[in-house]
Amino acid sequence: MVRNPTQIDLFIAPFGSCPAADVCRTTQDENNRMTTTIKRTLNDVCFERVTFLGICVVSMLFDFSLLSANALSQAVGLPAPRLLTTMPMGGTIGTEVEVVISGENIEDADQLYFSDSRILASRILDKDGTPVQNKYRVAISKECPAGIFEARVMTRLGISSSRVFSVGMLPEVLQKKPNTSINASMELNVPTLCNGTMTPKSIDHYHFEAKKGHRYIVHCGAKGVDSKLEGVMIVANAEGKDILVERRGGIIDFQPTEDAKYMIKVHELTFRGGPEFFYRLSLQEIPLDAPLPSFDSTRSVSSFSWPPTGLPEKAIQVEAEPNNEVVQAELIQIPCDLSGSFYPAADVDRFAFHAKKGETWWIELASERLGLPTDATVLVQQIVGEGKEQRQVDLVELSDIPSPVKVSSNGYAYDGPPYDAGSPDVLGKVEIKEDGLYHVQIADLFGGTRKDPRNVYRLVIRQAAPDFAIVAWPIHMELRNGDRNALSKPLALRGGATMALEVVLIRRDGFDGEVELVMEGLPTGVTTHGLKIPSGKSRGIMLVTAEQDAPRALSNATFFGRAIINSATVNRPCRMAELKWPVPDSWSEIPEPRLVGDIPVSVSGFEQSPLSIAASEKRVWEATVGQKLTIPLTHNRRSEFSGSNMQLKTLGDGFEKVPPFNVSLTADKSEAVLDLGALKIKPGDYSLAFYGGAVAKYRYLPELVAIAELAQKRVEQDAQENDQQLAKVTEEVKTASAETKAELEKSLEGLSAKKKELATALTAANEKLKSATQRAAPKDIVDVVVTEPIVVRVNPGETK
Repeated sequence: MVRNPTQIDLFIAPFGSCPAADVCRTTQDENNRMTTTIKRTLNDVCFERVTFLGICVVSMLFDFSLLSANALSQAVGLPAPRLLTTMPMGGTIGTEVEVVISGENIEDADQLYFSDSRILASRILDKDGTPVQNKYRVAISKECPAGIFEARVMTRLGISSSRVFSVGMLPEVLQKKPNTSINASMELNVPTLCNGTMTPKSIDHYHFEAKKGHRYIVHCGAKGVDSKLEGVMIVANAEGKDILVERRGGIIDFQPTEDAKYMIKVHELTFRGGPEFFYRLSLQEIPLDAPLPSFDSTRSVSSFSWPPTGLPEKAIQVEAEPNNEVVQAELIQIPCDLSGSFYPAADVDRFAFHAKKGETWWIELASERLGLPTDATVLVQQIVGEGKEQRQVDLVELSDIPSPVKVSSNGYAYDGPPYDAGSPDVLGKVEIKEDGLYHVQIADLFGGTRKDPRNVYRLVIRQAAPDFAIVAWPIHMELRNGDRNALSKPLALRGGATMALEVVLIRRDGFDGEVELVMEGLPTGVTTHGLKIPSGKSRGIMLVTAEQDAPRALSNATFFGRAIINSATVNRPCRMAELKWPVPDSWSEIPEPRLVGDIPVSVSGFEQSPLSIAASEKRVWEATVGQKLTIPLTHNRRSEFSGSNMQLKTLGDGFEKVPPFNVSLTADKSEAVLDLGALKIKPGDYSLAFYGGAVAKYRYLPELVAIAELAQKRVEQDAQENDQQLAKVTEEVKTASAETKAELEKSLEGLSAKKKELATALTAANEKLKSATQRAAPKDIVDVVVTEPIVVRVNPGETK
């Protein structure tokens, strides 16, 4: 690990009351006796307390159980902070709730942030005024809307990945365990929302009082709020006999036949459990004629392309059943914007419209992008003939919006990212060859097995409105054999690091122009450079770079694509995607990506990148068409590496066919040679970068070793002083008078008890030192190295 020396004042500072004061207190003389290594680590500061982002490091050191077992065992990717759980997972509008968090590499968690400023968190303090680790008081404003928001925590390494935090109107409670039997069931009032975690290999039980003729809705929020739970829900009678069962994580709509006590049973489909299998179980009563309520959920990556710009929130028209048969086709006027549903099972909806020869219409249908388990298909037919001679001639069948880039076929990064920006929804055009009547037939390919009126769709038929939508995620790379992890990479930058974001777009209605990539609102010391998406292409790169000495900072960035459409400049927001959970082995667990609601960018201020590579001069590199261009590169090495070379590939349209080339991991300089002739690069200005993987000898928190050594020495010294005092009092007892002997024996008893306590403390201190040393030992970790952006100008050759 490399720590920015200019930030040492942030790492070591006076701190107030500390429960570990007896082991971290020192004097100037003791400081002078520290080894050179400890002096360097502690910057020769005489300290009474050591603090780290407002948290006592010694306390953190003595509770390594807070580190996840997987946090330091990753073979790919430098440690990044990831927020895994909050408990509870939400709260009621206008209330305060105490929240406990857990995660990877967040043992030094500082402030908890939310994507909406109307949700504010503050640290919970103990009786001495010390922040309690990983515990917060969250205040939800009365002005905060219901919905789901992003929760993140700021750490020594920067901002963490996010976890969903839900806000609603129902009163909330925490699960009371154990509740794995009927007799131990937890009572729920109506209405209530219970935050719980699934008990492994068990069924969680709840009970409530219900009245005949009333209508109760039971919902188990899980997958939609980032849980790993594949929930099964059962409403049973008081004896536990099943009445209604929901095995797909949906809703139970329950109308009891008598006044009685009823049970709600919840379990995981395969009876797994634990902190990552959390759920929000809601129970409410609604009117008998009310529609089923909707529940907020995260959005899949595919949904970034919906809705089209300017589309009203609600459809202008609603389908009119029956319209299943050809003779029942509902006549509509185009352009149109209507809503319908794939209900009942095997439902087929037909719409008729008149069109003229030479017209081109674009058809877009959204259902899966609305968060529904549907796979729509649209068939456009021309109606030919009349009466008994009338027949339908297939004109075009539309299904699936393809992913703009090849997606991983196995869930990790060997042959593509685990992020699928495509959708089983529909987007395509219809060219009218003749005047006449046409039908649009809409169906769900798997609708024969689905009987849910909430499986709705939105159909838009329009003339061309060229546009685009974009989404991004941290770039994947080809990993070594055996590395099958899929990890979220928050925009938590080390000093001197460049992170590359892969940006892809869906082109709408024939738009074929280039798209410039822009990110604004960045922290001090952070710059970005977009490698634009060229005309006709679907992929670009955004490079985010932190200066070597960039100060610790955090800000919410704005990311968008800019293009010229119909002679006007338009900006379209870029959504970011990340994985719900870190997956160390995607052969045993399928990665689940989703969109996130904001784009925080942070700089650690404590660590620097093991290796930075940049062009030796920050200038525009010029060459003539057909020439070779040599760009000298400078290496800034801050770590040792396994191996002597790393292979670099090239990012940037037109340059991605540059053959991979090796650079030395032991040298300070190297060269990149671009054969413009072989690449057939045309005149113009280009941006590019090189990237590859290097195996760094990374050390995790070596500062804690020095602190553990200091704590151990202090306990040893206290033990020695106690032993000396014990020996002294033992001798005094032998010659003591009757008047003083009783007092000395009492003192001897206290010293003996303290000897045992210090022996226990010394054993613990030795173990903590051993643990800290092991964790800080150099570990081979593959780091993705991306160079700073390089600008190349290719000039036209001389005309003959």
